[in-house]
Amino acid sequence: MTVLIAGGGIGGLTLALSLHQIGVPVKVFESVAELKPLGVGINVLPHAVRELIELGLLDRLDASGVRTRELAYFSKHGKPIWSEPRGLEAGYKWPQFSIHRGTLQQILLDAAVERLGRENILTSHHLTGWTETASGVRADFIDRATGKPAGTSEGAILIAADGIHSAVREKLYPNEGPPIWNGRILWRGVTPSKAFLTGRTMIMAGHEILKFVCYPISKEPDAAGNHLINWVAERHMPPTYQWRREDYNRTARLEEFLPWFDGWRFDWLDVPGLIRNCPHAYEYPLVDRDPVSQWTFGKVTLMGDAAHPMYPIGSNGASQAILDARTITREILAHGPTTAALLAYEAERRPATTDLVLLNRKNGPEQVMQLVEERAPDGYKVVTDVLSQKELEDIAANYKRVAGFQVEALNAKPPIVSKDARVGA
Repeated sequence: MTVLIAGGGIGGLTLALSLHQIGVPVKVFESVAELKPLGVGINVLPHAVRELIELGLLDRLDASGVRTRELAYFSKHGKPIWSEPRGLEAGYKWPQFSIHRGTLQQILLDAAVERLGRENILTSHHLTGWTETASGVRADFIDRATGKPAGTSEGAILIAADGIHSAVREKLYPNEGPPIWNGRILWRGVTPSKAFLTGRTMIMAGHEILKFVCYPISKEPDAAGNHLINWVAERHMPPTYQWRREDYNRTARLEEFLPWFDGWRFDWLDVPGLIRNCPHAYEYPLVDRDPVSQWTFGKVTLMGDAAHPMYPIGSNGASQAILDARTITREILAHGPTTAALLAYEAERRPATTDLVLLNRKNGPEQVMQLVEERAPDGYKVVTDVLSQKELEDIAANYKRVAGFQVEALNAKPPIVSKDARVGA
């Protein structure tokens, strides 16, 4: 019955907790020697938060994250384009959380250690291959730091939650090559700073070529009255730019991107100040992969970034991995840890995430900023002079529909997996 999970990130740990919740044995295998809370800020949308609540994690999320109140779009001049309530303020039954990615992973890891036991979360185990057996699958591992064998493990099925550089996906699609870069670079950081707007606002300013995103990820101010503000500066680079291979831990050089934002001082936010005062900023190219026609191969399937890596537009990467994990769990409840369960999961999730990957390539709901830039590059008095209210509403509504978090529809649905669900119940 044991399910093998390659990858101890947000998706893999959510799946491990979910399977344990329904009474299915599970082992998690992570390549690195120590799982550390790395990264910067992310958002977890209400449909994914609901599933984490079913896992009993609401108090931990509340203690560490910010309940996002609104999402607001602005022009490069800091003029308002569109804003909409988020989470409970939007009418959802569940909040949206802005939280440090590493903090969320640590919440999941701590819960997994408590519930599954440390012995079922193995580090320094990099998957090198697998073999189907009469009773399931046998997975082979090495310690990537030393190159020495790290043993084998047998289970009913193998789930690849090992990210955009998935070792499993590479074996299933050996000719795919590296992730696809679209010409855009992200510089990301977290800066202690005063609150802005409502204090729980996520903002996006600029347009397709030059954009700035920020939101708070700490609820309580420090002794100086500052909150932790997560920010992302983005530029679509000219064709002559020589990109460096994607690297989520490359230290950013402020002189390479700060000048483009030096004039972005709004009466409600000092963008260059946030960038300058950041202790550690990181750079990486914006990448994804083309959707593939198949995730499930026998007793093995892909999930999360291994299955559908997407641009971080619309705050959907972590949320979609959580939904994958809960859908796999629901199907294992129905079919057991079998190929039938994996195929049922794929039949639901692959079309949905394919649409989302492709929509994110078109900038998702951020289209409103580009339309404003094209129609009024020198500014405007009110946004409805250049973009109708219907256009604004239609773009926002369409993204919620594709991403699966329309308010009324989501509120009317039960959770993907109930906290009381058990195998054999």
